[in-house]
Amino acid sequence: MTQAIEIDDALLRDWPLPQVDEEGDKESRGRVLVVAGSREMPGAAVLAAQAALRAGAGKLVIATPQSAAQTVAGLVPEARVIALPEGSDGSPTFAGLVPLQSIAGATNCLLAGPGMTGREGTLAFVHALLPLFRSATVVLDALAMDCVKSVEQFDQPVILTPHAGEMAHLTGRSKEALQETPQQVAVRQAAGWNAVVALKGPTTCIARPDGQCWTHTSHAPGLGTSGSGDVLAGIIAGLAARGAVPEQALAWGVALHARAGRALTQRIGAVGFLARELSAEVPGLMESLAGTR
Repeated sequence: MTQAIEIDDALLRDWPLPQVDEEGDKESRGRVLVVAGSREMPGAAVLAAQAALRAGAGKLVIATPQSAAQTVAGLVPEARVIALPEGSDGSPTFAGLVPLQSIAGATNCLLAGPGMTGREGTLAFVHALLPLFRSATVVLDALAMDCVKSVEQFDQPVILTPHAGEMAHLTGRSKEALQETPQQVAVRQAAGWNAVVALKGPTTCIARPDGQCWTHTSHAPGLGTSGSGDVLAGIIAGLAARGAVPEQALAWGVALHARAGRALTQRIGAVGFLARELSAEVPGLMESLAGTR
């Protein structure tokens, strides 16, 4: 197995994010479509969407079930919000594909999954979305990752972001066994799914299908809080929309998320800060890591 590359400040400075065109507009930094949220968890869409903008994406569209749309629109005034027709279980129905199809060609990154409910309906909807967004990087998170159970291999750029418990669910292996060899698991599943995978944990392992892998170690226990994963998924999507390749979006996203947690730890405490506070740390951290601040 290929030796893992450690993600540290030096690596990130040598792997700069796509530059911002000083004469460009919001179109030049890419469009993100966030398909997320539900009647019970509208906040997941809000957290992911705000994080995508904080990571530098230029345009934002949120598609969320109709029962959550008004709440989400009020909390993210920067976004266009599309209300998706929903079934009795809260999952979006196929009628919601029509407005999304019309923006697919102009979308640079699709993030699907945070806060969605209704497994069967949601997975059917996400499966139908994927062919529409072949020209975009796709980030699958939370419930949407269950797509791997019915897809032999992805034939388009896909990022998956499971923690150990989710990986156990997706692979049928025990969480404890996965935690013993996280790098090997990430490499194996990236090859098996033909996707770029981040197996999240205190040491996060990122792997490409060709076996190249990276690791990032962080000590910020406060990141283990509701909504933290939604923020991470949004950061990754925002970076991908700007033009970062999947493994770079993951490496930078994981590092920025961890450093945001450490910054809040210093100001607030080891635990008790909120997931919604993480995103505001990201712009300054990006500039600091890039050496422009």
